[in-house]
Amino acid sequence: MIIAKTVKEVREQVNEWRKQGLTVGLVPTMGYLHEGHASLVDRAVAECDKVVASDFLNPTQFGPGEDLESYPRDFEHDCELLEAHGCDMVFYPSVDEMYPDGNGKTDTYVEILDDMPKQLCGKTRPIHFRGVCTVVSKLFNIVVPDKAFFGQKDAQQLAIIKRMVRDLSYGIEIVGCPIIREEDGLAKS
Repeated sequence: MIIAKTVKEVREQVNEWRKQGLTVGLVPTMGYLHEGHASLVDRAVAECDKVVASDFLNPTQFGPGEDLESYPRDFEHDCELLEAHGCDMVFYPSVDEMYPDGNGKTDTYVEILDDMPKQLCGKTRPIHFRGVCTVVSKLFNIVVPDKAFFGQKDAQQLAIIKRMVRDLSYGIEIVGCPIIREEDGLAKS
């Protein structure tokens, strides 16, 4: 499995796959992967010739006082899981690679302006979905996948990503994948 840390590396490899006529799937993640993420990779492997997973803890979707600093990380475990499930490349950029102005900030955001991001989770996390849309938009521009795979557990996020893809005319199929649950029924998160 290829570990790419720069936008340039990802684009060069994906361009090579495209020259070979291969389809590309994207599984965006924030890392600290579990069986739910593995199921997304499995689906992507089943539907695409090559699979790229991102492993990026996105600071723009965390507000002040949220759990960015305490968010768990285990890149070695993530790579083992991704490789075991057939992922071809993991994109593991630094914050500065994704947000070159520094400190995980940007002057350009992608944001849905209707009430969809202001409901449910968005009521208490007002900048969260702006950050999600921004980073996913960046990933779409970097990887240019044929399909992108998201868990249905984050139903609001899935609906927002579908809206963004429609509104911005991305030629990407968004695939919602079933929730993977703990033995007691709790959704894995």
